[in-house]
Amino acid sequence: MPPEASSPQQSDHRPDHAAESGAGRRRARRRELTVADVNVVDPPQLRKAVSGTVVGNAMEWYDFGIYGYLAVTMGQVFFPAEDPGAQLLASLAAFAVSFLMRPLGGLVFGPLGDKIGRQRTLAVTMLMMAAGTFVIGLLPSFEQVGVLAPVLLVLMRMIQGFSTGGEYAGATTFVTEYAPDRRRGFLSSLLDVGSYLGFAVGAATVSIFQIALGEQGMLDGGWRWPFLIAGPIGLIGLYFRLKIEESPQFEASQALREKTEAAASSSGDAAAEPRLGLVGIVRAHWRELAIAMFLVAAANTVGYALTSYMPTYLTDTLGYDALHGTVLTIPVLIAMSAGIPWTGRLSDRFGRRPVLATAAIATIVLMIPAFSLLAVGELWSTILGLCLVALCVMPYVANLASSLPALFPTASRYGAMGVAYNFAVAIFGGTTPLLVQGLIQLTGQDMVPAWYLMFFSVLGLIAIWRMPETAGRPMLGSMPNVQSEQEAAELVAGQHDNDRLDLEALPFDDTVSSSATPDPDAGTLTPSR
Repeated sequence: MPPEASSPQQSDHRPDHAAESGAGRRRARRRELTVADVNVVDPPQLRKAVSGTVVGNAMEWYDFGIYGYLAVTMGQVFFPAEDPGAQLLASLAAFAVSFLMRPLGGLVFGPLGDKIGRQRTLAVTMLMMAAGTFVIGLLPSFEQVGVLAPVLLVLMRMIQGFSTGGEYAGATTFVTEYAPDRRRGFLSSLLDVGSYLGFAVGAATVSIFQIALGEQGMLDGGWRWPFLIAGPIGLIGLYFRLKIEESPQFEASQALREKTEAAASSSGDAAAEPRLGLVGIVRAHWRELAIAMFLVAAANTVGYALTSYMPTYLTDTLGYDALHGTVLTIPVLIAMSAGIPWTGRLSDRFGRRPVLATAAIATIVLMIPAFSLLAVGELWSTILGLCLVALCVMPYVANLASSLPALFPTASRYGAMGVAYNFAVAIFGGTTPLLVQGLIQLTGQDMVPAWYLMFFSVLGLIAIWRMPETAGRPMLGSMPNVQSEQEAAELVAGQHDNDRLDLEALPFDDTVSSSATPDPDAGTLTPSR
């Protein structure tokens, strides 16, 4: 080829190569933290975000929990009366159906929350739950419309389960992204305070109507009122949800995505943190998903045994009347709610893994004594047995909310939580009342629940052993969250000696030039908005 023919090709190529090299230098990854990189959480916004999410969570779990406290009554109202045992199992099966819808809700709401935001998605789940619960209070009974009654009941329970599929995953994602890294365990644990207070309020509401109307009055229509109250309660929860602002970590992730995508359109080789679909989440995070599912199974089998199954166990297995089966759980739930933040603080100080391991070991050790005390049948022994179960639940649930979201990166966190949490709850948590009651009827052994819960806590210990410690560390895909400007300055000054800070894992803005060494004291602090 003649020299003059090759010269244009060389001249065309060299500028492109030089441009690519320049773009590469401009996008060289910074690995030095400045105060401008640190997110200082605005205290009023933090309080509003946490309180709004907790109140909404309490409202949602009131709606979801009242069915469990009315399971025996709902069986009599909505299913044929030929066989009382089959009637109860049918009612518990309707309870379990809602859990089978939770994975579908997680698959829909998880990616939606990663795309449009946590706050708007949580408002939708709140509205759906309240509507589904309210409509249950309007349904006709089996005597009125026959088989159509249980069909409609199951349909409403499916709507409830679908909405709940986006609730816990979204609420935990939202609060953990708002919380300062050092207080994430405590602030996230407040979500479960709301959950169990919601259960307690549901139990108290059911008890009030049971006392006022009596057993026959409940069967004649009194059962409707706890469900109808969900309408105004849901509107209150929706108001709180709409008042909170979007997670600052989500907004920062979205801003960085837009910036890097803009750079990609001009240079072709900048990349944002990927927002993964279901297949991508499973491929990229299957280990984390497995750890999360084992933990959820261990915690929720105990949790739902206490909240949703225990009234049925006390009534059908131990012979208490329906009122005592509900009332006896209320003081235990309130006491446990008071202790949950304490165990959240413990995890901030000592780590998530030690506190979760304590929960698993306590369940393995205490379940046989707990159910032995319940079997005595005296008021004192029943309360003590319930307290032992609650003692195991408390360190479990207080730390799931902070441990599980920290396993996944910001761009896919809601979606990954929707998969891990909801599939595990659907398979192992919500089916606990049905499976345990069925095993009791099959074997005639009242201690079956204890062995069932112990087995899953053994699996939980395996998951805890494999789980990375995340206490006090920035969330994956997010820059550090702190609660004061002084803490931000201290973090930057000691960044190279901080064993809880992995600079290589932080999502620095790749489009920022790194030709000069950054000054750790340069920049301005960025409070969350």
